[in-house]
Amino acid sequence: MDFEIGSSGQSLRLDASVIRHFDRNRQIRPWHREAGGLLFARFALPLVDIVEATGPRRTDRRGRYSYSPDIQAERLEIEERFRRDLHFVGCWHTHPEDVASPSQVDIRNTAECVRRSSHGLSGFVMIIVGRASVRDSLFVSVCDRDKVHQLAAPKDAGVHAAVGATLVSPARRM
Repeated sequence: MDFEIGSSGQSLRLDASVIRHFDRNRQIRPWHREAGGLLFARFALPLVDIVEATGPRRTDRRGRYSYSPDIQAERLEIEERFRRDLHFVGCWHTHPEDVASPSQVDIRNTAECVRRSSHGLSGFVMIIVGRASVRDSLFVSVCDRDKVHQLAAPKDAGVHAAVGATLVSPARRM
């Protein structure tokens, strides 16, 4: 699945293995708990190719309506993937709703993560997976320090496209 990143000329691609990972973790039963993890990409600008999604981990704290990752495990994942030339670009998690949308906690936590992290990105990717089919339930966005920019698949471009969004600043090449 490909998404245009606003008017930046960049696009975000979700590898088929990432889509399958999301599909396996949807909260389709009442007893399923939220799941989540990290997103890792390769850069071939203007393409940002998300090739791996980690999590959930046994050490994460998970409830029906909450997800809190094991921060130490995430740090180790970032270091290990970086040695393999994969870049941490954001996070994903599930919601127990048919079509996912971010909560105020999601927005606040992602913006805070962008502010306190040391990285060369203009923002982080936030993907939320709903209960409906993955193609129909995803909320895909780029979050900067101030705002969530929802991305639209090319067929829907213009409906929700984030005009000011960019993931990699033109001045910063990964």
